[in-house]
Amino acid sequence: MLAKRIVPCLDVKEGATVKGVKFVDFRDAGDPVELGAKYSREGADELVYLDITASHEGRKTFTDVVRRVAAGVNIPFTVGGGINELGDVERLLNAGADKVSVNSAVLRHPELIEEIANHFGRQVCVVAIDARIEGDGTWKCYLNGGRVATGRGLFEWAAEAESRGAGEILFTSMTHDGVKEGYANDALAHLADTLSIPVIASGGAGSKAHFRDAFRQGKSDAALAASVFHFGEIGIGELKSYLQAEGIAVRS
Repeated sequence: MLAKRIVPCLDVKEGATVKGVKFVDFRDAGDPVELGAKYSREGADELVYLDITASHEGRKTFTDVVRRVAAGVNIPFTVGGGINELGDVERLLNAGADKVSVNSAVLRHPELIEEIANHFGRQVCVVAIDARIEGDGTWKCYLNGGRVATGRGLFEWAAEAESRGAGEILFTSMTHDGVKEGYANDALAHLADTLSIPVIASGGAGSKAHFRDAFRQGKSDAALAASVFHFGEIGIGELKSYLQAEGIAVRS
């Protein structure tokens, strides 16, 4: 069995790490470079850095932050936010990122997935999907940090992203984000059952058991979380020990 990955996520806004609830009401969580180095030392498998207002404000992801992170961590990390063309990907990879996360741009221009995969390899291309449950019970995708409805269905879009060359799907449930009541395991399991690429769970972690359930019930390959790590509610070492005791394979 492949080891499941624990992935702290650092949402960066104006140079600081922030965490919100359902994509609003943000509060400061610390310096993104210092936090990343701390998680690296504690045993995180990967990191994700998202410049959460880059697409909305038309800015580029902070290349200098990426360089500083690369100098301070020894684990892979993914960077997203404001990536609209191959030049953005090249700039971030040259700064030290291992992968890029694309969301709004590829919803608007899906062919960008193919361009990234063909130019840099599909392992570089993580397609992030922000979706929530609508009143009719269907999952719909949003762009620009959850601000703009697209009408695209979660499962349809994830399948297209894979077919175009995505290496991983990072699914964030806007319905569960920051609520700390568990991941969207039914939707995650459906993604895992219908896709052949790794699925990363995001949105809803509030306890160690929630990670267990994301791996067992949600069939996720990795679980991403933010506030439970940022505010010291769960330590990465204790989480991995718990998961091992629950029979879930994680890297020591």
